Amino acid sequence: MNCLGCKLANQLLETNVVFEDDSITCVLDIDPLNEGHTLILPKKHFKDLEEIDETTIKSIINASVIISNVLKGIYQPDGISIIQNGGIFNDLEHYHMHVFPRYKDDGFGWVEPINKSEIKLNEVKMKMIEELRVEVKPKNSSPS
Repeated sequence: MNCLGCKLANQLLETNVVFEDDSITCVLDIDPLNEGHTLILPKKHFKDLEEIDETTIKSIINASVIISNVLKGIYQPDGISIIQNGGIFNDLEHYHMHVFPRYKDDGFGWVEPINKSEIKLNEVKMKMIEELRVEVKPKNSSPS
């Protein structure tokens, strides 16, 4: 097992586990944006969101709610941010979700792209609807 995320999720390395179930492990981030910054990692290896099975997805979402509530109870933040990065932006090469408390002036921010594309919402909507027709087929449909 060479994957750092797999090692962390399966506790093959020393880490600060705060919650786990059969599918996921929640650990404190070693480089937190704010105190309480938690990573939710599947125990099975997945690189990106679309690879993850339904059981593990449910565990990830359930854990995000649990961790959010715990962080709110301890830190009384102004809000909670939940982020996951895919593709080349997944620095761990193992799917993980960040859950961390936010404060009004904490310095964390969403950076707008340098080259903003012209907003064509209707065009984008139509492209996405068409792709969804391919991606999500009715369960009772038969091949044509």
